[in-house]
Amino acid sequence: MVAPQEPDPLEYDRLDYTPFPRSVTLARRRAHRLLSDWGHPELAPDTALLVSELGGNAVLHGCLRDRLFRVELALTERAVRVGVSDPRGELLPLPRQAASDEMFGRGLLIVGAVSDRWGVTELTVGKLVWCELDVVREVGRAANQAASPQEPHPAPVLAPSPVAAPVPVPAPAPKRTAEPPAARWSA
Repeated sequence: MVAPQEPDPLEYDRLDYTPFPRSVTLARRRAHRLLSDWGHPELAPDTALLVSELGGNAVLHGCLRDRLFRVELALTERAVRVGVSDPRGELLPLPRQAASDEMFGRGLLIVGAVSDRWGVTELTVGKLVWCELDVVREVGRAANQAASPQEPHPAPVLAPSPVAAPVPVPAPAPKRTAEPPAARWSA
């Protein structure tokens, strides 16, 4: 699944999703639940965030009509690996500095800041964007820095974003009546 060769994972999950925004939500919730079930609830929020960012990129930039994207999760003794593959191999992701008024463009910056490692693997068809979270975060970061003083994707410094005005909450929708559909349509 991921570029670094690891022994067989202790836990593994793979699921294909349709390229719709709702699928990203489903994948994020599934990842959070699986990490908790696998005994690492402390990594569940970060894993869910990474799945959400990479899945969102797959839906926005990597999917073709009638082609699915895949989310893979693997737990090894040392790391949680997240991999999201999509069919658009010609569009390799690159982090960029988004302007403060842009709505998109920060996903890979977030992935770089949250994960311990990330990268892209070109596939025969498509690409796999992967990242890893060390199971023991502090020990893992120190070991990685000692072994390799140069990280492949250092976390960039983000400019502070302007404070947004509060968004008004819309009024709740009127409650639906319990009358049968025929009664509503005949009027």
